[in-house]
Amino acid sequence: MEDTQSHLALYNEAEKFIYCLEAVSDVDHEITTEVITTLEDIALKQGIASIYKTCDSIESLEESLNILIYDDHNFKDYEIIYLIMPGQPNNIMLNDYYYSIEEIAEIFEGRMTGKIIHFSNKKALDLTDEESQYFLDVTGARAISGYGSSKNTLSSTDTIDRVFFSMFQENEDFKEVVEEMFQKHYKLCKLLDFRLYY
Repeated sequence: MEDTQSHLALYNEAEKFIYCLEAVSDVDHEITTEVITTLEDIALKQGIASIYKTCDSIESLEESLNILIYDDHNFKDYEIIYLIMPGQPNNIMLNDYYYSIEEIAEIFEGRMTGKIIHFSNKKALDLTDEESQYFLDVTGARAISGYGSSKNTLSSTDTIDRVFFSMFQENEDFKEVVEEMFQKHYKLCKLLDFRLYY
């Protein structure tokens, strides 16, 4: 499991990497999710490498982050921390327990300097100015992004997320990236209610 899920693909020419954490019911039960297939496709077609891990509890989420931060010497290259986790608006659910955006910020405390934390549309992200500022201040992240709408019939993973990652690979200025996304993919951005807090 470690080999297949740890390094999906690494390309020397890739400038930025994605570190993906997906919530599953049991980390010991090996399954190929839509996310793995999409990340492999992104690596092959767009040259964006990623590391994929699963977590089934808040402890395994913390453990995965610790391994990334303390054991992976390429940590500085992972600009996007990609979270695929169900939940209610501003909460994630792991092992039938809900964790608030404030609790997530405390887990990431001071360890996400310069990163963009991106949530898929498995859960809605609808932060007030105070909530987003708290998250950014506590984690050190450059930005937090996601979707105001969690439409279960349409997954952001194989649609707008891959557009976001590709555009960000080419342009460091995420504000320009978001503007371009809305220009080129307006209907999808509006449908899923893409949001970026910085």
